[in-house]
Amino acid sequence: MKIRVFKIGGNVVDNPSALEGFATDFAKISGPKVLIHGGGALASRMQKNLGSEPVMIAGRRVTDEETLKIVTMVYAGWCNKSVVALLQKNGCNAIGLSGADGGLVKADRRPPVMVEQLGKTVDYGRVGDIRPDGIDNAMICRLLKAGLTPVFCAITYDGKGGLLNTNADTVASAIAVSLSRVTETELVYCFEKDGVLLDKDDENSLIPSIDPEYFEKLKADGTVADGMLPKLENAFKAIAAGVGKVTIKNSCNISNDRQTVLLGK
Repeated sequence: MKIRVFKIGGNVVDNPSALEGFATDFAKISGPKVLIHGGGALASRMQKNLGSEPVMIAGRRVTDEETLKIVTMVYAGWCNKSVVALLQKNGCNAIGLSGADGGLVKADRRPPVMVEQLGKTVDYGRVGDIRPDGIDNAMICRLLKAGLTPVFCAITYDGKGGLLNTNADTVASAIAVSLSRVTETELVYCFEKDGVLLDKDDENSLIPSIDPEYFEKLKADGTVADGMLPKLENAFKAIAAGVGKVTIKNSCNISNDRQTVLLGK
């Protein structure tokens, strides 16, 4: 059994026509599949509406207690259920989940870490790093065998009654890696571009493939920055940990071969 793990970004979730198109195409994909979604664009807008300015460092959101409440409402609430409803409309029997549901994704609160780009230590607050054994892949496989398509938001569970905010790219990578221990797995990151671009404003500058050495170069010269950083970092971790294939492509063309393929060493 091959399992495909898809991740869609917050800009797709926040765009009704893009999300509708993705849901239609995703529902047509045969075989077992898992979907992880972001929601950062809507969460940032909600924060601002409530008088709080979002703080993003190296593509990741600093999450204090109030921010955690907002992102949980947005990710596990509106975003998750909107995605599930669209998939159900298109004949995909989806079930919406957070990491706390069934204890499916357990994480530990991240300690203060050194951020190379800033040259200083940052406390990200209520942000979670998924435990090495934090994914219940047996339960996910049971859901898949029951004909359900799990749809995960980026809220994880600390095992002590608390919630944590975890980057959705990280959740997707961790789930793909965990499932790869029991079956063949493919990880597909989908967002509003055709893949990784040399020039973010030029769709014709698509990079067809990236290996770890080239990634370090792209990171050093600033071609890869902000939200693309955790996406690629998690992609290469997934490959190194046993995921068979990782690609980055446009959410509007998930059946298209126009994409960036990530390569191992």
